[in-house]
Amino acid sequence: MLFRGKVWKFGKNIDTDRIIPARYLNTSDEGELARHVMEDADVDFPNKVQKGDIIIAEDNFGCGSSREHAPIAIKAAGVSAVIATSFARIFYRNAFNIGLPIFISAEAVHGIKEGDVIEIDADNGVIRNLTAENSFTSEPIPQFMQELINAGGLIEWTKKKIA
Repeated sequence: MLFRGKVWKFGKNIDTDRIIPARYLNTSDEGELARHVMEDADVDFPNKVQKGDIIIAEDNFGCGSSREHAPIAIKAAGVSAVIATSFARIFYRNAFNIGLPIFISAEAVHGIKEGDVIEIDADNGVIRNLTAENSFTSEPIPQFMQELINAGGLIEWTKKKIA
């Protein structure tokens, strides 16, 4: 599984309120959530992000409430993956449950700049910076979790298994 996109960088402790502000939680419409993703961290982000782009953040990405709206908004905005030095535990779980691939790699976080184009090889845990022509490592995504991502998340994976 390969992901390729332009990088958008964020700092530490990006909580779920900064990913999708609580004022937009009165909807579950993915398009509406995407229009407001990360706007409290970068007001222009919803207008700048393109399909396939990748978010890179520092420690504790997705901390705060356990709302699934946060990874749903990121995925609905077209972000193909998130790389961080660490993730809040519930965000980590919710991301895979909705089919958003996430990767832990401190070296990539510190070695990649905003605007760089990168490629992530999820099978082998290799993150290539195509702009700077260097690479970093991450834990590969286990096969079962890749199946969840490919299916579109846990619910879709379960529906396919039952059918």
